[in-house]
Amino acid sequence: MARRCELTGKGVQTGNNVSHANNKTRRRWLPNLNTVSLVSDALGRTVRLRISASALRSVEHRGGLDAFLLKAKDTELSKTALQVKKEVLKAQTA
Repeated sequence: MARRCELTGKGVQTGNNVSHANNKTRRRWLPNLNTVSLVSDALGRTVRLRISASALRSVEHRGGLDAFLLKAKDTELSKTALQVKKEVLKAQTA
């Protein structure tokens, strides 16, 4: 399972630990990922996604999963999130 947010695409970042003596060793910053069940109003069911904590705040700020997905770029979304977005679009047009 990749360490990547399914909604925002946020992933692992790399860099250096720099000591007082200016020694540099490689390190990684991992995103704060959580597995959550988000309710889709258009579909009438819950969707389980592995998203970052900041993405969860963004979903709440935009007014729910459906509103977030409709505004999100397709390139940032994972395969499952893209599939849910297509289902939401189909449900809203019907």
